Amino acid sequence: MAAGAVAAIVLAFAVYGNRPISVRVASVERNVPVRVFGLGTVEARVLSKIGFEVGATLTELHADHGDRVTKGQVLARLSLGEQEAKVAKARAALEIATVNITRAEANLEKARAVLAQKQEANRRKQALVGRDIVSEQVAEEAVRDEAVAKADVVVADSEIVGARAQLTDAKAQVQFEETLLRHRTLTAPYDAIVIERHKELGTVVKASDPIFTLIASGSYWGLAYVDEARAGFINEGQKVDARLRSRPQESFTGKVERIGLESDRVTEERRVYIKGENPPPRVFLGEQVEFWITVATLDKALLVPAAAVHGYDGRQGTVWTVEDGQLHRRLVKFRHRTEDARLEIADGVPEGAHVIVNLDSGFKEGRAARVTEAKLP
Repeated sequence: MAAGAVAAIVLAFAVYGNRPISVRVASVERNVPVRVFGLGTVEARVLSKIGFEVGATLTELHADHGDRVTKGQVLARLSLGEQEAKVAKARAALEIATVNITRAEANLEKARAVLAQKQEANRRKQALVGRDIVSEQVAEEAVRDEAVAKADVVVADSEIVGARAQLTDAKAQVQFEETLLRHRTLTAPYDAIVIERHKELGTVVKASDPIFTLIASGSYWGLAYVDEARAGFINEGQKVDARLRSRPQESFTGKVERIGLESDRVTEERRVYIKGENPPPRVFLGEQVEFWITVATLDKALLVPAAAVHGYDGRQGTVWTVEDGQLHRRLVKFRHRTEDARLEIADGVPEGAHVIVNLDSGFKEGRAARVTEAKLP
């Protein structure tokens, strides 16, 4: 009798363990957006820390934090006295060089006139010496005088070359000193917003010391850090939804402008730069932003929760299916992953099979199953 009781218990467990199990299965969904999440900050595409190319005392400041400036607008000046004196000295040297050229040209004309006179005198005396009207000594002196006059012309001509060289040097010196004078005036390199002013009046600054930090007007963009495992489908031009930490109730949109060509080797994240289409009127650099990048819209998709997949390696994994009323395990391939951690099945599910979305400890190959709930498309 005891043996019969044991057998009855075993039979009851066998029947209970093989009873049809209720399962929920996935159904085909349509127009499913696939979005990739990235956390990042507000940055500026064009940011410059500008300063002077020379050092001196800061005497003028014409911009401050938050000001909007236009290209070429004067922002600051250094003391000008010493450099203005150098410019005046260089201009005086230029005038002297100009006068020296005029004097050298006049000397050349004078030397040429004297040479012409000496040549004519020499010609006459050489003609008269043959007729014993002029002595040979006088004729020789005439030849000597002509040679000296020729040498004077050469000297006068070389003086003009030297004067012209001095004029070129004086012009270059004026240009150099005027350039240094301009370097004492700081202007905006482009239309910009002043983010920070680093120095105050009276400060003795060194060359290259930053005076202002500027960002180009309208150059705001978002910098999103996206997990490499999710970044493979991101492309330029894709739509982006963003939420600023300081304005969580508002929605901002944009598009992917640039994808960094180098990932972070420590965090294994890819940098994605996003251009906003409707940024707020005032933006703060470095503010935290949440980004959702729409990488695809699935016209027709069969999705299964990642928790219902065993051995998922980013490309494939094993799922449970219901085929002809029985449980089976199938190795399937996946493509996209939605933001709610569901995977799109791309291949591996037989025709007529249903993919189970909830796991149970009683699952085993061949066990009877009954579909109790299916997700509507």
